[in-house]
Amino acid sequence: MRNLRKPYLLFLAGVTLKSDAKTGFGLRDWCPADVIGEWALPQATVSLGLQVVTPADAAARGAGSLLIGVAPVGGQLPESWIPTLVQALDAGLDIVSGLHTRLETCPALVSAAARSGARLVNVRHADRYLAPGTGRKRSGRRVLTVGTDCALGKKYTALALARALQALGADASFRATGQTGIMIAGEGIAIDAVVADFISGAAELLSPDNTADHWDVIEGQGALFHPAYAGVTLGLLHGSQPDAIVLCHDPSRSTIEDYPHIPLPSLKEAIRRYVEAAQLTNPSVRCVGVAINSSTLDDTAWTRYRQAVADELDLPVCDPMRGGVDEIARALLA
Repeated sequence: MRNLRKPYLLFLAGVTLKSDAKTGFGLRDWCPADVIGEWALPQATVSLGLQVVTPADAAARGAGSLLIGVAPVGGQLPESWIPTLVQALDAGLDIVSGLHTRLETCPALVSAAARSGARLVNVRHADRYLAPGTGRKRSGRRVLTVGTDCALGKKYTALALARALQALGADASFRATGQTGIMIAGEGIAIDAVVADFISGAAELLSPDNTADHWDVIEGQGALFHPAYAGVTLGLLHGSQPDAIVLCHDPSRSTIEDYPHIPLPSLKEAIRRYVEAAQLTNPSVRCVGVAINSSTLDDTAWTRYRQAVADELDLPVCDPMRGGVDEIARALLA
């Protein structure tokens, strides 16, 4: 993962939901120097606010890869994307994908890559041996971000928390567990592409023994309350053996996104259930804070909401993109 050709042109396909473009937003926000612009299909209604650049122009300006910046449900490769991806390959750009579908399954992409010498890069698939989890206690400290739902800030919170801990003088590392985090960090394991029996083992491999004062800040995946993705969450939770968790939440949601028949639990109930599940491999786990995606709240509403949650839970409440997570970092080190 350290040999991705940069800078990237971010491809947004036909995205209509901001949450589906979380890969693009993540790259834009956390490694802007590696991004040259964005390109999308005509039906797209979401933009990253970057310069619009065609694949050919991006290649002429020195881009190395067209990076698929969307994560559609199921991680499939739609047929409507193929012409644009072929154009990018013909221009000499590598295709970097975080989809479940391997790019090599598309003959048109294989042919175009052979013509130009460009590469097809699948960051979601780990070509390494993964063992089942052992449950063995490891040295070092770990904090895991968890959520009431998917796509609401677990990655951003983990990245911000790692930086905040480092700024406070702590020895801390961000551990990527999803395709976007891997693209940002340059390494990691896409947990949701791991065979179920080996998820906890992959999490153990991702966060090995370390010095007693080292903090691994582990990017969470899925949600314990999600009817489709609770399994990956639980495996990551058990394998991470977190000493602490940070709960992430979007107050604009009352149900699981795209699953309107599944209501979200209260924050207090979510914390209780996450702690209970995590105690299987770390009986001393604690919740140290709540990270809120407050993008739908104005300043007044955010201030009021933040104080209400802090009063109810007696925990620090932060938005990693609206003031940072220093308060949570200090609580973690206390």
